[in-house]
Amino acid sequence: MSQQELAVKTGLPASSISHFEGKARRPSFENLRRLANALNVTTDYLIGRTEEVGTSTAAQRLNRHLDRLNDYDLDIAERFIEVLAQKDTSKSDG
Repeated sequence: MSQQELAVKTGLPASSISHFEGKARRPSFENLRRLANALNVTTDYLIGRTEEVGTSTAAQRLNRHLDRLNDYDLDIAERFIEVLAQKDTSKSDG
């Protein structure tokens, strides 16, 4: 994808894309989100925190809410998702 095409997809000026690629400037968080959405990758992938290019749609839906949970609630949510996943597995078995 060219810088111009990425600029159109993100709504950013092509000069900003050039500055980001050349490491002359760092994108703001909002611009990082725009870039991730346009490239269909996670912001973590763009900043090098993970090697995984993207996340599943299901994970994206759940991730929107996870940052607002405390550790206790995260544990409950994880156990609940595990139960649901096992339930779906048992359905397909019988």
